[in-house]
Amino acid sequence: MNITLSIDEDLVKEVRKIAIERDTTLTGLVRSYLQELATEHAKSGRKRRELEGLERSFEQFQFNVGKRTWKREDLHERR
Repeated sequence: MNITLSIDEDLVKEVRKIAIERDTTLTGLVRSYLQELATEHAKSGRKRRELEGLERSFEQFQFNVGKRTWKREDLHERR
């Protein structure tokens, strides 16, 4: 698919220099950036869904373990 963009001429000149340094083209840089953006977006959506699932499981499997009969100091008693 071809897309037409309006970009400031000075910006295009600077980005073309960067593209040459990276042995690619302006189009290659744009394509690479958009691919990274889409990948990161997909990851964040998956992470959010996984976190929501984990939170639902915590709510679903809550149970009471009884009254605490120990103190923190008892667990870390030094001898």
